[in-house]
Amino acid sequence: MALLDTRSTDDLTDEALADLSARFETASAGEIVAWAVERFHPQICLAASMTDAVLIDVAVAVEPAIEVVFIDTGYHFTETMETLEKVRRRYGLNLRIMTVPHYQVPLWQSDPVNCCSAAKVFQLERALVGKVAWMSGLRRQESDTRREAAIVSRDRRGLVKVNPLANWSDLDVEGYIADHDVPVNPLLLKGYPSIGCWPCTRPVRPGEEARSGRWVGQAKTECGLHDEFEQHDEFEQHDEFEQEELHS
Repeated sequence: MALLDTRSTDDLTDEALADLSARFETASAGEIVAWAVERFHPQICLAASMTDAVLIDVAVAVEPAIEVVFIDTGYHFTETMETLEKVRRRYGLNLRIMTVPHYQVPLWQSDPVNCCSAAKVFQLERALVGKVAWMSGLRRQESDTRREAAIVSRDRRGLVKVNPLANWSDLDVEGYIADHDVPVNPLLLKGYPSIGCWPCTRPVRPGEEARSGRWVGQAKTECGLHDEFEQHDEFEQHDEFEQEELHS
């Protein structure tokens, strides 16, 4: 019987991670992903929102079998789900879809304050079980709240979090998409530079910050995937939460 490959991060102190993050400021995204894969695979995954497939394109060039996690809240735009399928086929992804169950009264109506925690954060927590690291496409230019994002850090779960595109500009992303013919969500061309669930996402007006179309009228700027995780007791009892796994 094969032993579980458990990668240790004991040597990656906060100071060591900060040093790595500083060194990676001049590294390419591919080099950063290569380090993460060499260090943590297979106990690392990539969380994708399907706004575009830039980080996926970079990552699968390094490790085609890397696990890509998508959280299906049940409230995504049709375009987002179509992009998911297009990207899956294009790259032959090792794709894991975390699926939120159907509620008779949608969470965004019955409990809008905790909807993101129940539908997104809780599912990410489940996807990260057994992992020691994860990657995201978070970028500093996306919003003021993300301007200090590190390339490598420790998240609030104690896992190593890697943001290979953290210092990319919008022009960097656009150039990469054009050069590599990367699939993008059609909503990007319709004024949605940041795409979440349809009940809480609107087009962005000229001159507005990219994420200003999210949660309009609410006092929130993040869904919680990149914030402190707050445990909500009322959602601990949702044993019917499901997951669906699709593989290439």
